[in-house]
Amino acid sequence: MDTGERIAELRMQAGLTQEQLAGKLFVSRELISKWEHGVRSPDYAEAGELARVLGVELSEIIDEEELIKEELAECIPENGGGGGQDIASLLNLFLPKLGHKARGMFVRRYHFHETPREISGMFGTSEAYVRTVLARTRRKLKQFFKEHAEK
Repeated sequence: MDTGERIAELRMQAGLTQEQLAGKLFVSRELISKWEHGVRSPDYAEAGELARVLGVELSEIIDEEELIKEELAECIPENGGGGGQDIASLLNLFLPKLGHKARGMFVRRYHFHETPREISGMFGTSEAYVRTVLARTRRKLKQFFKEHAEK
């Protein structure tokens, strides 16, 4: 079952219409429909709110492995972006350019597949801070791949 199907099933189990769920999340009914039909996927924060409103664990809304793959896929150009180098080699060039905390968070998330909550506990920060650091690091990674593709 994909994310959209899970959202629809959990919404119906909660006895909510798309309109009612949208109202509780302060989003449009159209967005709920897009999530349920796989046109769009909720981001981590949206999935967290969905879980809270539906009274379930986040893992029931979104598969963490699937989310990790999506997060990294947005960084890597379709052609690999490495000017002939493989992605692992490029990551080995990229990671030392990061600060200690950003590198640690990136590795914990994308190598060890830990959640932002788990990472925040390790680093003594908030989940929001971890998500911000990871988003910034992914933007840097995307730029890094782009620069190497141009070489």
